[in-house]
Amino acid sequence: MTGAGGTWAGPLLASIPVDPDAPTATAWLRDELAKPPYQAARPTWFDRVSKAFFDWFSSLGAPSGAGLGSWVPLVVTLVIVAVVVVAVLVFGLPRWNRRSALQHDLFGRNDARSADELRRAALSAASHKDWNLAISEMFRALARSLVERTVLFSTPGTTAHSFAERAATAFPEERVSLRTAADLFDGVRYLGAAGTESGFLSLAALESALRTRTPTSREDPAQTATQ
Repeated sequence: MTGAGGTWAGPLLASIPVDPDAPTATAWLRDELAKPPYQAARPTWFDRVSKAFFDWFSSLGAPSGAGLGSWVPLVVTLVIVAVVVVAVLVFGLPRWNRRSALQHDLFGRNDARSADELRRAALSAASHKDWNLAISEMFRALARSLVERTVLFSTPGTTAHSFAERAATAFPEERVSLRTAADLFDGVRYLGAAGTESGFLSLAALESALRTRTPTSREDPAQTATQ
């Protein structure tokens, strides 16, 4: 390499000391640490969480001192863990899992459809003269509507007849109609009965009437969840 006057500048450049100021050195260091090999070596969030957990767990080891006071943290932790385990064994899993089942279970089926969706499905089946499906979906719409209005609560294992009897507590004037509706549902679902147009129309009329009627009572959700 030659300079402006034709002289070779290599030795001259080599003789210039590399002594950057503080800001320049910091910038160089950041550029270097940003390179892939350095980034790959950095601990991940999982590494940091794992280290924190094992550091905490190690701190619970048996104390080396002779005093009883140093044993207190370990004893308290073991007691809490034992209480949680016993509570799960005695009372079962947390209530929110059961609550999800309460919201979606409809007569042995995990069905998350709303009352409106079930009603539309029933009317669609009726338009194709599939009376069995139309009756089944309309009874589910009736039940879902009462659940959505918090008049009744559906629990896993609830049968159509038990639901109808509980609904009759809220609508005593419709007790006979509710029992007949449960008979229709069980007939087309489990007993091989053939659904009819008249049966569907009577069930649809009941479902429509209950939607606009004020219940005389409402179930207690806490009591229903324990059944």
